[in-house]
Amino acid sequence: MKTFRSLMMIVFVASLIGMAGCANKNAKEEELEEKIAELQKKIDMYDKKEEETQIEVENPMTVEVVDPRTNEVIQTFYPLEMDINDEENKKEIEQWARELARGTETAEGYDQRMIPDIIGENGQVIKGTPRVILEEAELSEKVINAFKDGGIVELPLYVSESGYKPEEVPQLEEVVIASYSTTFDSSVAGRTKNIELSADAINNVIVGVGDIFSFNTTVGPSDEEHGYQKAMEALNGKLVEGIGGGICQTSSTLFNAVDKLAVSYVEKHHHSLNVGYVPNGRDATVSYGGLDFRFQNTTGIPFLLKAYTKNGSLTVELRTSQENQLILNESS
Repeated sequence: MKTFRSLMMIVFVASLIGMAGCANKNAKEEELEEKIAELQKKIDMYDKKEEETQIEVENPMTVEVVDPRTNEVIQTFYPLEMDINDEENKKEIEQWARELARGTETAEGYDQRMIPDIIGENGQVIKGTPRVILEEAELSEKVINAFKDGGIVELPLYVSESGYKPEEVPQLEEVVIASYSTTFDSSVAGRTKNIELSADAINNVIVGVGDIFSFNTTVGPSDEEHGYQKAMEALNGKLVEGIGGGICQTSSTLFNAVDKLAVSYVEKHHHSLNVGYVPNGRDATVSYGGLDFRFQNTTGIPFLLKAYTKNGSLTVELRTSQENQLILNESS
């Protein structure tokens, strides 16, 4: 296009020169030079706009959202295609950030509950996974602000490791700082097996300072694949037979033990009827994939969960070091 316009300008200039003739040649040449300069200026401006338009088409302004852990681009926005001043567009971005954090029916979110560390049979620490939170409000705000100039937005991911020191582990069993026991009929095989499995799942779990403990995340699915059996359980105000009946006695026993310390409850639910193995209102029902029992360790010290069954009795203990016990006593 540039070459075509330049040729057209030359033809136009030549025609002007022909019209000018030989008379007053210097004056006409000056006039023609001015006209040529003016035309060239207009052509240059047009070419510049055309180039800018072409660049925008080939390389449009973008906002790229990147996972800082992998540098993977997980979402690209095109500001020129969205009016960020439109409230509907803002809500769309906020909804996207919410789903990215919490997940959808078809995709997992970035938010992850902590799987706590456990002390193995030989005293070694078996690492779990940290708590991960994607701050959805912060993410949507960063994306909206980036719409002005484009650029890269990193996901605001906050990772929380368990709040204890490795050198503390050998001493965490030294003293019992809280405990609670419940009883069950050990002749009922299915229920007994379910209580034993769920108690074993929380045994030797380290709960660090600030950690949020989730019963469901720690114990996992209470299904046949994981060894759980049929037993009676409370459901919608009635006792019915189901796989995993009895694990709520473990969660309720745990609740009554940790309730003796200064913990904060994140999630806790009651059964729809009186369960019998704890006083009325002192239960904590759970259902994998549904209701959960979650608490945060706000005691200021790490502690170890111990859970065991013997002769129809389930006991949950909270243990820590003698040094930590002194700290706990001073703060209470």
